[in-house]
Amino acid sequence: MGKVTGFLEIDRQVAKYQPASDRIRHFREFSIAMSDQEVVKQATRCMDCGVPFCHGPTGCPIHNQIPDWNDLLFNDNWEEAISNLHSTNNFPEFTGRICPAPCEEACTLNLEDVPVAIKTVEQALADKAHDMGYVVPQPAEQQTGKKVAIIGSGPAGMAAAQQLGRAGHEVHVYERESNAGGLLRYGIPDFKMEKHHIDRRIVQMEGEGVTFHYNVHVGVDVTIDSLSSDHDAVLYCGGSEKPRDAGIPGVDLLGVHDAMPYLVQQNKRVERKDINSVGWPSEPIRANAKHVVVVGGGDTASDCVGTAFRQGAVKVTQLDIRPQPPVREDKLAVWPYWATKMRTSSSQAEGAVREFQVGTLAFVGENGVLTGVKCCQVDEKRRPIADSEFIIKADLAFIAIGFRGPMENGVLKDLGERLVIGVDARGSTFVEANDDDYQTSLDGMWAAGDVRRGQSLVVWAIREGRQAAHAIDKALMGTTTLPR
Repeated sequence: MGKVTGFLEIDRQVAKYQPASDRIRHFREFSIAMSDQEVVKQATRCMDCGVPFCHGPTGCPIHNQIPDWNDLLFNDNWEEAISNLHSTNNFPEFTGRICPAPCEEACTLNLEDVPVAIKTVEQALADKAHDMGYVVPQPAEQQTGKKVAIIGSGPAGMAAAQQLGRAGHEVHVYERESNAGGLLRYGIPDFKMEKHHIDRRIVQMEGEGVTFHYNVHVGVDVTIDSLSSDHDAVLYCGGSEKPRDAGIPGVDLLGVHDAMPYLVQQNKRVERKDINSVGWPSEPIRANAKHVVVVGGGDTASDCVGTAFRQGAVKVTQLDIRPQPPVREDKLAVWPYWATKMRTSSSQAEGAVREFQVGTLAFVGENGVLTGVKCCQVDEKRRPIADSEFIIKADLAFIAIGFRGPMENGVLKDLGERLVIGVDARGSTFVEANDDDYQTSLDGMWAAGDVRRGQSLVVWAIREGRQAAHAIDKALMGTTTLPR
């Protein structure tokens, strides 16, 4: 719990950023790490609040024991703090960088808008673990003789693979692309998380006996039936990758793209890899010297904004159909749950023009080439307001309004009606499997992550991967020591 009076004596501080004028010149991470002493001081602010809302259903989905490792840091016990963090989170260096930190929203000190800097401390702990040599393979002492196939190497697949490998199973991960990581590698820009963090974990997992098979599109290159016959269990962690249909006229104009091909290409460029992708094929897309419009107000849209600036865009406009949220939420009405309030991402702070309550009517062009985006003001129910139409100049436009389920040209096509698919209220699809045993309608096949719960956070994917591993180990062995 840190120092009982720490929150009264120490001001909240988080990691600072390089100035926008400097960071848009490169694709590297731009946060400035705190010193160990500063990190300890921030951990010291964790108060003895009685009920730690920072984890559990109101805060951290993977139940990081935040007060415990803050207290360990207060007592200068970095090694034990790192061990405690790793007991619940396989990849804290991922979540410490890209999680939106619902734990901080649920912190008791957030009632006064000064929550403990949990995300900053978590990232520092994770990086310290690597620096001190604590991230090493932990192979099982004894092999079970059981063989598990995992489809997809995103955060859910990676977490499950590591847990099952440490339980002594022979784990094989099948990845459609040329490297592991899923959207962590190909969707998240390097300026938010450099990919060597993923590479280090892959090395660790290979040392634990996990085998990665790249450029294998399950359902196309190999059938589910063949995987099932060669393995004792199959876990489907294919993610939610199908872009939501915008229904906007003019999407076929040259210059209009879904967000993912754009982000994937740039991430491959940074890695000095071939920009062609199995999952997101597209002609080369660059934003240099162009007026860019991004349709959507979420994280993916923000990533497009930051990428466009770094490629040399002249102007970037982001369109959000939602009303502009309040600067500060009603704490007594919302806390400890995630609040809707005005948030500005690091990419938006780099100079984006943000338009709220704006609907996109059409992409307009000349001779098949995009020249602008026709918009209008909308009311609180997203209905167009009469005589409010206007056109924004655009040479390049990205649609980033979310995802609506797993791709259909792989596993789903291969299994057909044998795999039960659910549909939510928005028309998004997902593989039906409960969050108790993660078992699908197909015997011997489990599902976890976004492919099961729909588009969500990396932290939720890690949680589901761990829980699915627990369920599979129990099904194969009759009992399990893996945490749930």
